[in-house]
Amino acid sequence: MAEETTDPQTRNYCGSMSGDLAIRSGADDGCAGWRLFLLAEIVNFGDLRRALGRPRADQLIQDVAAIVAGAWPAAHIVAASRSLLEIACDGSAPVDADAAIARLRTCFEVPLEIAGEWHEIEMVFAGATMPAKDSNDVRLIEAAEAALTQARADKVDVVRDLTKNEKSYDRMALISDLGGAIASGDVFLQYQPKVHLRRQEIVSVEALVRWQHPVRGLILPGDFIPLAEEGRKIGALTLWTIRKVIADQRLLAAAGFDIPIFVNISGMLLADSHFVDQVCAMVRSLPTKIGFEITETAVIKDPEMAIRHLRTFAEIGVTLAIDDYGAGLSSLAYLKQLPARELKIDKMFVLELTSSNRDPLIVRSTIDLAHALDMEVTAEGVETPAALALLSVMGCDMAQGYLISRPIVIDAMIQFLEEDRHLAAMAAMRPTFGRPEAFWKRA
Repeated sequence: MAEETTDPQTRNYCGSMSGDLAIRSGADDGCAGWRLFLLAEIVNFGDLRRALGRPRADQLIQDVAAIVAGAWPAAHIVAASRSLLEIACDGSAPVDADAAIARLRTCFEVPLEIAGEWHEIEMVFAGATMPAKDSNDVRLIEAAEAALTQARADKVDVVRDLTKNEKSYDRMALISDLGGAIASGDVFLQYQPKVHLRRQEIVSVEALVRWQHPVRGLILPGDFIPLAEEGRKIGALTLWTIRKVIADQRLLAAAGFDIPIFVNISGMLLADSHFVDQVCAMVRSLPTKIGFEITETAVIKDPEMAIRHLRTFAEIGVTLAIDDYGAGLSSLAYLKQLPARELKIDKMFVLELTSSNRDPLIVRSTIDLAHALDMEVTAEGVETPAALALLSVMGCDMAQGYLISRPIVIDAMIQFLEEDRHLAAMAAMRPTFGRPEAFWKRA
């Protein structure tokens, strides 16, 4: 939707919310075989907000989106925040991501006319790419976010090809580094909220551990948690996490949000009586609202010991949730013995909820099973309004995922709660699906 002006190289993007922006650029691209996911961030957003005023600056991301759409019509573009765009497309090779970034960067090499004045828009681009046949949206997004962190630090565009062996680092060296990372502050926590669908309010948050390595950049939990278990450092890491969560939960309570924070507990630790004793002493001495998330497979490794220790946690007031339900070998024999109050449906079923025939039936039957066992149900990996609405129709109690919020640090979480940002996701739910409720109950 471009309209020629007196300068044939200047285009006015009518898709812009403001309608008063001009850019000197123009390109087209057709992007298959590979999934590309890019993040485009306005680096100097703070300066532009001061220059333009907050109302106009808040519209700036829509202007940038219109520019990107004009340069790359095949891409799917979403504004993730006031300064960040998500860009997804199919490509024929990993280099398509580099070519796309090079093309997009040319769009911002000249000042843009905004409200009658010319302003430099400084952008940083980062992303990840992987074969479509192996596509895993969560992994792709996490890799792109890690690339963005590196791009910000190094001030260069970064694209990660997930087919390349980026784990070729020395495992023993990283295990050694992890011990020092906890003491130096390189390990930190982010939080992701859970929204109660009927009450339309945030009722708890999950703590997620991150590691910002001083040399290798952001290392994802899927890479360093197994190393922590292998190097017998998972106990120290988990105890640090619980201490930090207790402190942050008090910050939430002081801000008026006295809600529990959940911590993931490794299966290795459920058989460790010394760890259990340390946790119990910590929780008793520092009263707080805390919960533990454990996986089915963690229980199955040593069910007798695990169930005994989980009951000990429950007796001192720790709320227990069964994580990733359905991803492992689900066992009703163990499920009915666990003192859990929450069951989390694995995201592998939720991500395909509106495009699969079987997944909705599995999710609905899981919800009914959990309710029969007096447990509430949380759906993980909720990324679309349609999935959120369908879960609500099915009777799911809570939802968690990128549609509601990405993992964020505690200060940002407090601001998120103060501004009731989850309500935007709730308002976007579609009310009907064209299928009667009886459909979801079929065998």
